Formats: sequence, C-alpha cells, structure tokens
Amino acid sequence: MSHTPIRLIAGLGNPGREHERDRHNVGFWLVAQFAAQQRVTLAKDAKYHGLVARLTRPDGEVWLVLPQTYMNLSGKSVGGLARYFKISPEEILVVHDELDFAPGVSKMKSGGGVAGHNGLKDISAALGSQNFWRLRIGIGHPGDRNRVADYVLSSPSPPDRELIDNAIERSLECLPHALEGNMTAAMLKLHTKPAAPVVPAAAGGKGKS
Repeated sequence: MSHTPIRLIAGLGNPGREHERDRHNVGFWLVAQFAAQQRVTLAKDAKYHGLVARLTRPDGEVWLVLPQTYMNLSGKSVGGLARYFKISPEEILVVHDELDFAPGVSKMKSGGGVAGHNGLKDISAALGSQNFWRLRIGIGHPGDRNRVADYVLSSPSPPDRELIDNAIERSLECLPHALEGNMTAAMLKLHTKPAAPVVPAAAGGKGKS
C-alpha cells in the first residue's frame, strides 16, 4: 500500500449560495471543515480557479482546494495546482459524493474508473491519470437514473444530512494518516465499523411478558 503522503486535497462541489446545501457539495463540506480544524483560511485564488488554503506541515506543504469552476470543470482547478507544484496523481485526494453508497457510508480508494461522475472525469482528463485517491461520501441514490441530476442538486433530508455529517466526521479522523502517507491506516480506520454500544440489562430481572 502507498506510503506517498497526500499533498493536495480537493473537495468537489458547485460554487454559489444556491448550491451550498446540495448533496453534490459534500466534498466542499468536508474540506471546509478540515480547513477550519487546521485553522487555515480557504481564499479565492484566480490562478487556480478555486478557494485555496496552504497547510504547513513538518514534512512539507499540503494544499486544500475547492474548485469554483462548477463540477464538470473541476480538473481546471485541480490540474492547474498539481502542475504548478509538481504534485503527482498519487499525492492527490479528491473528496466527492457517491450515489452508490447510502448516507452514512464513506470509503477511500486509489484509482479505478470515474463511474460517470463528471468531476472525477474532468480531473482524470486534466491529470492524464486515474491514479489519484478518492474519498467517497455516500449520498444514496434516488432509485431512478432519470432523477439523478435533480437529486444531487437538492438538499438531503434532515435524517440523511445527519448520517452524511457523521460520515464526514469519521472521514476527518482518518485524514492525518493520509497526510503522512499511511493509507493502510487511513482506510482501516475509515472502513472499520464502530462497535455497537453495549446496552445494559434492565434492572429488576423481569421475566418475558
């Protein structure tokens, strides 16, 4: 498993107030929360067509970016940053929504197809490679592919939003491992289900009713 530290984390979404709460913007949500945790500010950078922050770490700089190009042109931002700072695809983590996972599920993987996700498709074309890391946050599927476009551009229900927020929280906990290049530990932490809480036996020992 790779021991190449992650040097660029890109959260995918669409810019503008009207898209802030869209399911398609879960990548934005996660990276914005990570920036806040790290006390760095995502600021508009026209050169890279996005909101960009630099995180200074003992082993080098890490860049955070929220492309402001709209989802279908995410590669313009991610590719530009990667080329300028000589960041290889294997050093990039892209955070995005995943229709094939239920809300509450998040998984990490390296490479593979882009599965019809236009943001991933454009990044892959810009990098000339599919060998970047993906952090996939489940948003569920509407059950009908003709409804997908409207579904991803609408807000999740409050229960789904809570599940998605929980998945984001768990994902944030695995990012330090990814930044160190320990992807095995990052995935193990993310993919291991938390133990179910132990429910104490009811006092009084009542028999079956």
